[in-house]
Amino acid sequence: MPRPKKLRRIKTALSSFFFKPQGIPNKYLEEVTLESDEVEALRLADLQLLSQEEGAAKMNISRATFGRIIAKAHYKIADSIINGKAISVSGSLPEKLKGLMLECKKCGFIKEANETEGCPKCSKERNL
Repeated sequence: MPRPKKLRRIKTALSSFFFKPQGIPNKYLEEVTLESDEVEALRLADLQLLSQEEGAAKMNISRATFGRIIAKAHYKIADSIINGKAISVSGSLPEKLKGLMLECKKCGFIKEANETEGCPKCSKERNL
């Protein structure tokens, strides 16, 4: 049985976004989806120019996990650009974490669903 996923802090508040090659109808495009943790890793590593150690600390994950997330995000983006695929940006928790994790609507803190009620960061009970 695999280890449970560690909490990941995601500060990028996104709703769904969609990017596609110009001039090609959606019905002819394959789609690649970036999850919220991948977008956050891209933001930290590529926009804020943080090292993997610094980015990992901000997301509350190990450096190795951060490296895997950023590599996966870079692969998806390169695949989309080179092969002419659409990029869909998910604004919610990754599918594999839904039901296991909760994200605070006020501060964005993510916690395990089986933990105590309320957000440990901003102390709001009804924001999860």
